[in-house]
Amino acid sequence: MAATKGKLCVTGAGGYLGSWVVQLLLSKDYIVRGTVRDPKDKKYAHLSKLDKASDNLKLVKADLLDYNSLNAAIQGCTGVFHVASPVPSTTVPNPEVEVLEPAIKGTQNVLKACAEAKVKRVVVVSSGAAIFMNPSWPKSKMMDETCWSNKEYCRTTKNWYCLSKTVAETEAFEYAEQSGLDVVTVCPTLILGPILQSTVNASSLVLVKLLKGGYESLENKLRLIVDVRDVAEALALVYEKPEAEGRYICTAHAIKTRDLVEKLRSLYPDYSYPNSFTEEGEEDLVLSSEKLQRLGWNTRSLEETIADSVQSYQKAGILG
Repeated sequence: MAATKGKLCVTGAGGYLGSWVVQLLLSKDYIVRGTVRDPKDKKYAHLSKLDKASDNLKLVKADLLDYNSLNAAIQGCTGVFHVASPVPSTTVPNPEVEVLEPAIKGTQNVLKACAEAKVKRVVVVSSGAAIFMNPSWPKSKMMDETCWSNKEYCRTTKNWYCLSKTVAETEAFEYAEQSGLDVVTVCPTLILGPILQSTVNASSLVLVKLLKGGYESLENKLRLIVDVRDVAEALALVYEKPEAEGRYICTAHAIKTRDLVEKLRSLYPDYSYPNSFTEEGEEDLVLSSEKLQRLGWNTRSLEETIADSVQSYQKAGILG
């Protein structure tokens, strides 16, 4: 049976979160157009195997910095999920070109194409990184959607990813105000959970390195974790709920690194975990997803997220 809910575009459809967004939208009977760098590339083969993909998914070639390719991908769509953004897993030699430009210019291009195509709503994936880099926020105060990362602080501390997400999200709202485009943003923290793609992405690498003995010693910092499937659900929720507006923090579990390692060790005793932890001087940040929960958002348990993550890495042969 053909989908009747309209056509949606997902940028970065082959990535970690993008793949789960595509799968969820297909399961809800949407017709999905996914942008990837090269539809013929084998690394996107997992998308064509998704349920209902043969009828309702079309992969199109698009580049965030090529406006015409995005415009062609978005034309005829009623909604757009802008998921694509560079997430470097290591330091990059040229952050302006490798991180900032694709994130900021890419978002501008997507929004411009959405305005031209008269898209009903655009959901932009931002990040907790656009919220918590703010030294002037009162330490004891729970961070909510009114808190923004300080751009100058991001720049001076060379947090290029945080800067890219903060600028891109700020400009998205500015563009929405000028153009009348309906833009909603979601700000996930560290995304873990099973992978659909065959390669390891930057956030999954955090868990993979813990399992593979990639660290001698670790800072015992607070990790704010959310399941990739719950993030996909959050994105669909803010798209489908007419009352959704503004930005939404998307986080589920706060756990210290040492406790996370102990949890992993109890479930999977055979891996080589770090044994020493250093305590850092910084205060732990606390973010609230209350606004998203009021829309009806629920989350999986941390145990389920961890178990499903590890099983998917084992299946993909990532843990060696």
